[in-house]
Amino acid sequence: MIRFSRAAVLASSMLLVAGGMVSGDAFAQTAGGGGWFVPKAAHPVAPPPAHVPSHASRPMPQPAEDDGSGDEADNSSRPPPVLPQPAIPPAPGLPKAAPPPTSVIGMISVADVMRQSLAGQQVERELGGRRDELARDAQHAQAGWREEQQKLQSNAKSMTADQIQSQERALQSKVMRAQRQFRDRNRVIQEAAQVALGQIERELVQVIQQVAGSHGMNLVLHSEQVALHVDGQDITNEVAKQLNVVLPTVYIPAANEDPEVLAKSGKMPTTASPPPGPAPTVSQAASPAPAQAPAQK
Repeated sequence: MIRFSRAAVLASSMLLVAGGMVSGDAFAQTAGGGGWFVPKAAHPVAPPPAHVPSHASRPMPQPAEDDGSGDEADNSSRPPPVLPQPAIPPAPGLPKAAPPPTSVIGMISVADVMRQSLAGQQVERELGGRRDELARDAQHAQAGWREEQQKLQSNAKSMTADQIQSQERALQSKVMRAQRQFRDRNRVIQEAAQVALGQIERELVQVIQQVAGSHGMNLVLHSEQVALHVDGQDITNEVAKQLNVVLPTVYIPAANEDPEVLAKSGKMPTTASPPPGPAPTVSQAASPAPAQAPAQK
């Protein structure tokens, strides 16, 4: 029986297509609300500082802890200890078994398959547009926060301390609400990518098995692991062609749909629930279904 490493294919496809996704670190903020959402490589702008009372207490200094570096230096100069070695039972001999089948080796580049995949191009085109829109909205919001902060600083001389505090808290609350919205939109994009790439990954596993089986291959390696091969062992283009026949498009949740809500509702297939029934063979997937003969009267 041919066994296939689904994890290797999934890791390669996810790293290729999802590599351009908006990083979750870009949405990080400090515990006190001091960080703003920063799209891509934009530099953060500090929010208005909170009012600190003059009688704030100072933290108690903590005593230094002994890291034990002196003991490590003493132990390094000691000779290795001589420990007892209890006897172990001898390993019994095994009867001669049948040798494994002769390896018929093939190779594939999953990255090249994903680049040629029509479904993969659809995912990058659709979700890439959503990422760009999210980045533009975040930059626009950040510019608005900066303008409000500058306006507050310029009017501070004509305001009381309570008024300054009130407006600072209002601006900080506005920033935190927007940050939560941006993080949620980013999560939806990431999960939509997982839904789409999961469909490609499941289909790709079946196509590789079918193409390798049609050539009598029982061992397929990633091209990154192969230093030398001969013509006929690389099945990358054949797999990509067959993948485009079987799966030219994938289902991508709409921008206003939460994949988690859809999965709980049961209205869409999830990556954890592959479709039932046996997978079609390469010849069956490439050829149209035969027309049914009319029933005899």
